[in-house]
Amino acid sequence: MALWLNRSGRHCEHESKFMDEQRIFLTWGGLNRDLTKIKDRDQLLQTLEEVYPNASPGKRRQNSGQIWAFTTKMSPGDWVAVPSKRKTIHIGEITSDYTFDSNANDPYHHYRAVKWLETDIPRTNFDQDILNSLGAFTTVCQIKRNDAEARVRGMQSHGWRAVGTKPRTATAGDDTDEATDETTVADLDLEQIARDQIARQIYSSFAGHALENIVEAILKAKGFTTHHSDKGPDKGIDILAAPDTLGFGRPRICVQVKSQDSQLDRPALDQLVGTMQHVGADQGLLVCWGGFKKTVLQEAPRLFFSVRLWDQNNLIDEFLNVYDKLDADLQAEIPLKRIWAVTAKEQDETE
Repeated sequence: MALWLNRSGRHCEHESKFMDEQRIFLTWGGLNRDLTKIKDRDQLLQTLEEVYPNASPGKRRQNSGQIWAFTTKMSPGDWVAVPSKRKTIHIGEITSDYTFDSNANDPYHHYRAVKWLETDIPRTNFDQDILNSLGAFTTVCQIKRNDAEARVRGMQSHGWRAVGTKPRTATAGDDTDEATDETTVADLDLEQIARDQIARQIYSSFAGHALENIVEAILKAKGFTTHHSDKGPDKGIDILAAPDTLGFGRPRICVQVKSQDSQLDRPALDQLVGTMQHVGADQGLLVCWGGFKKTVLQEAPRLFFSVRLWDQNNLIDEFLNVYDKLDADLQAEIPLKRIWAVTAKEQDETE
């Protein structure tokens, strides 16, 4: 059995298709060819040259490794990891052989059926080395370094958390090719890896009620005066915030913070809206590290002018935006350094 990475597009633009239809797809546009008839990699390269005559030979070779892995190396029973636009990870089990559908809309001609075992697993639940492999820019590759497949399978019986098994050091005899996670620095999404490290640091240093301190610090850096409720029953109030020195300005904001790593359901949103009315707040901010269920997200348009939702990704964005304005003690707990780096060229899919 193997563990595979299969991205749902460069920007997760095909994610809903993957999830709703319980399939993973090769999202190469224009590749309306039945690849079951391809006998070897040389014939596949010839096909790619016909379909993508303007692509460089190097890009066609790189793409052929991923396509060959999807069509011939994946097997029923293998597991697949699909990163989400919500900065989480979906894990599924492949349940079918490669299938070609000539009548499908482009680029959904090539697929394998999957059974989703768990969706929206927080990235902080994975060991950093596995996240590094999942951070490759390639669309399809086998994740095999450091016993990744066995370690991820072991997470299933531990609430989808890392189980602390000791990684096996890769040896010279390990089988590698263009569609494995034997990547160079240029192949990695360094920005995502850095965000994973920041998320892990915040989650470990500010667990539980302490996450409220991060949210309050962000609001203060944005010019709000705050009132932070004491620990204990708060009737849906963690933080009250308003602009101006004494906090008498508008808008008046009521904030509820949940540090759980699971998705928040609708009752928490209803409680916040009710508390806003009780304290005379103009707007509300609901923060949940683990994100929100559909029952909450579907209410976001209706409450657009009164409520904002921050998941882990939003919180980190806001934290980074005001980092230079945070007090020295908080910066010392999460020390960051801004750097400039050359952007890697995306080489995964041929347009």
